[in-house]
Amino acid sequence: MSMKLDMSEGDLVTLVCRQLESLFLPLSPEEKACLADMIRLALPRCERCFLHTRIKRYTEDGAARFNPYHSGQYAVFLYFLANTLCRQAAPERRSLADRLYFLNKTLNGLELYYEVEMPSIFMLDHPVGTVIGRAEFGDYFSFAQNCTVGNNWDKYPRLGHHVAMLAGSKLIGNCRVGDHVILAANTCVIDTDIPDGTIVFGSSPNLIFKSRPVSYFESWFATAGSMKPRSD
Repeated sequence: MSMKLDMSEGDLVTLVCRQLESLFLPLSPEEKACLADMIRLALPRCERCFLHTRIKRYTEDGAARFNPYHSGQYAVFLYFLANTLCRQAAPERRSLADRLYFLNKTLNGLELYYEVEMPSIFMLDHPVGTVIGRAEFGDYFSFAQNCTVGNNWDKYPRLGHHVAMLAGSKLIGNCRVGDHVILAANTCVIDTDIPDGTIVFGSSPNLIFKSRPVSYFESWFATAGSMKPRSD
């Protein structure tokens, strides 16, 4: 891993342990050892994700950079850590994933459960008040504050790649969202498909779709959208 850490890996383990212990019961030596192992596995996932963002301070001199005191970066890290623990650790360690999920919600106001399978490349910006449910997500998904992805009658959205949710937007129910889609601020989409290359405004059932070429979205994601594909 070539990612630049603003603190040592050992200090990062200590930070996470102390934060968990400030909210919950003291950790056992076995739990601390498990966290150290899972942090080691989660950091490369953060590195891959951070390398694909244009938001300042996520990269430096061509390498990913992780500052645990950057709330956006730390929110992504805590999700990857809890999700990695859920995937890799023994079932009896699942309580640690629960506590990490709760820690992320407490620190960052983000409802992102570790069983929700986010893509390997996603980005958030000011995620306070956002709820991300069990949808299917494509790479380069991004969201801002007060966004909601949720179900309607147990049906969840399916998103293509390069989908951006601006502040206050909602995506609910049986929605198939194409590639290169932007949900404008405060847009509410319920049980409606969205074609490729579309900017969406308004609320269901009175939505407004504006088509744009792929080049428009590539430019948008490289600037205001903050993300653009890069070679690994």
